[in-house]
Amino acid sequence: MNFILRLIGTGLGLWVSAKIVPGIVISQGTTLTETVIMLGLIALVFTIVNSIVRPLVSILAFPLYILTFGLFALVTNGIGFMVASGVAHSLGLPFSVSGIGAAIIGAIITAVVSSLFGSLTGASKKD
Repeated sequence: MNFILRLIGTGLGLWVSAKIVPGIVISQGTTLTETVIMLGLIALVFTIVNSIVRPLVSILAFPLYILTFGLFALVTNGIGFMVASGVAHSLGLPFSVSGIGAAIIGAIITAVVSSLFGSLTGASKKD
């Protein structure tokens, strides 16, 4: 149940990012149900990419984390956001990010909204 709540939180965060950041586009479906299903699928892709790609990039960028006192984590989160956009687009999902700046801001907004949703619903990182 926690996984589903976290997925909903991620989808909500992606939706808020698309509404706030001009460089992030998630095309809406013709009905509310289509839109919710697309957001769910995009959130699933985003979650899978974050669980696979982000740790690899973090390991490779470890020296940069040390040099920048951890601020490079923003860039790695943005890279994960852009990779998720590319994977979603290749799967035919209507999610696109136009630049690293938009990706970094979108990753921050998505993380904040997802965390707020998780704290409100009681969904923790541990199942």
